[in-house]
Amino acid sequence: MTGGEKVRAKTEQAKGKVKEALGSAIGNDRMTAEGRAEKSMGDAREAKEKTKGAFKR
Repeated sequence: MTGGEKVRAKTEQAKGKVKEALGSAIGNDRMTAEGRAEKSMGDAREAKEKTKGAFKR
């Protein structure tokens, strides 16, 4: 996993988690859904990079 992609994935996961929690706290369903989507994108990016790394070995 390249350093930049790893940071980007972790950042997306963290931002998504915060956005999801904030949306849930204030009762904003749209913000909650956006947070979940952002977190999922970060998870997918991380999985993609781990898979790429496994095949490079």
